[in-house]
Amino acid sequence: MVEVTAPTFFDRSHWGRIYVTGDDRLRFLHNQSTNDFQQRLPGQGCDTVFVSSTARTLDLASAYIDDEGVLLLVSPGMSAELISWMDRYIFFADKVTLTDKTDATFAITLLGAKVDQLLAQMGVDSPDNVPGSHVHATVLDSVTIQVARGTGLATPGYTLIGPKEHHAAILQWLKQHQVAQMSAEQWEIHRIRQGRPMPGHELTDQENPLEAGLWQTISFEKGCYIGQETIARLNTYQGVKKQLWGFQLEKPVLAGASLQLDGSQVGKLTSVAVDDDGVWGLGYLRTKAGGAGLTLDVEDTTARAVEIPFVSRGYLDSGSEDK
Repeated sequence: MVEVTAPTFFDRSHWGRIYVTGDDRLRFLHNQSTNDFQQRLPGQGCDTVFVSSTARTLDLASAYIDDEGVLLLVSPGMSAELISWMDRYIFFADKVTLTDKTDATFAITLLGAKVDQLLAQMGVDSPDNVPGSHVHATVLDSVTIQVARGTGLATPGYTLIGPKEHHAAILQWLKQHQVAQMSAEQWEIHRIRQGRPMPGHELTDQENPLEAGLWQTISFEKGCYIGQETIARLNTYQGVKKQLWGFQLEKPVLAGASLQLDGSQVGKLTSVAVDDDGVWGLGYLRTKAGGAGLTLDVEDTTARAVEIPFVSRGYLDSGSEDK
């Protein structure tokens, strides 16, 4: 896994933030996405996937539960689409309100070495050592922010969310304390090498969360929710036909290129990035074709399948094949 060896921050303010309020908010989100919300308490959080009625992926979101509502951190450009989609399922008696907080707030992720020390310097106690745990804290004397465990990557760290008017002050503090800023290109390299799927690339109307390696975001014990029947059937009958893998390529190719094995197409690249270590890709590969270590042809070069730490594979981790 590509490592972040020094304290680093990535400004995720361009990501979407939706605040879900009302007495029925937990029941509503429980019924609209893949994870279990009914048992969540304030200060807890989780990742969850919004899917269509046929379990096709819309977006991977991080949810933070507090006393007044649930804050959803969603992918860039997805807040309006998800609000419109969820709004269709709010019925007359439902006590649920959806508010787009993207323009009114900021989000900054801290990752890499010694980030706990950074929080301490800000005067913040670290949240519980459970992904999604979060606290509200006052920093820089008078700025109240939400501090959540998690980075949106496989790299440990924290995400700070607060009112937009304090965005510049937090950025200035980080730069004064010599915390390096990660560029959008660097974040893209990390997410590809670690296997974080994104809408328009790995999360589309052609994939479901099991294929995308997002088993950790799915509750198989809870009751009915949108897309549940399809997901349950795929799990019960071990029907995952393709899986998301990382790939190391000999030279760059465009995303969308076909992955070939013995002259037959067995997959497709969805994202490609280049760094000092080489050329890296994400893509879907037929389960029966193989996995890590498999070498495939792609255009005029080759791609070797590699493990990616962000994903989980459910029953597939034990070596079971699809039927």
